[in-house]
Amino acid sequence: MNDVERFLAHAVQLEREAARRYEELSAAMGTEGNGELKAFFSKMARYSRQHLAQANARAGFRDVPPLAADEYVWPDGTSPETADWVGVDAQMGAREALELALASERRGHAYYGAIAATTTDPEVRLLAQEFTQEEGEHVAELEKLLARCAA
Repeated sequence: MNDVERFLAHAVQLEREAARRYEELSAAMGTEGNGELKAFFSKMARYSRQHLAQANARAGFRDVPPLAADEYVWPDGTSPETADWVGVDAQMGAREALELALASERRGHAYYGAIAATTTDPEVRLLAQEFTQEEGEHVAELEKLLARCAA
């Protein structure tokens, strides 16, 4: 991806969807009675909304194109942080929820990393590297929680 406006359009959509998915996981953990994970996923939703605000702010004066669903260029045809979220429901256990979130964050990390590695635009590279770092922090946090979670 070599166009900063298209990159930001993708980042905005990815973070919007991630926030919505984390809110779903938070609600599922609340139904399960897992207050710690309910709060954690609620925090992750806030992070996604913050990243969304950052992407919107970075767009600033730019003309970020409104893309139709079929105009997004996603790996496997689906936003990296929303693939495999079909199974989110109130019956989901803590480990399942963490594994789902971790897989999602890893895909987001790989998505931004691939853009950073392949773009010819220095501004896109810088932005993608920043987003890759942020996603890497989310991966690390989820890995710690998953390691503490009983199998």
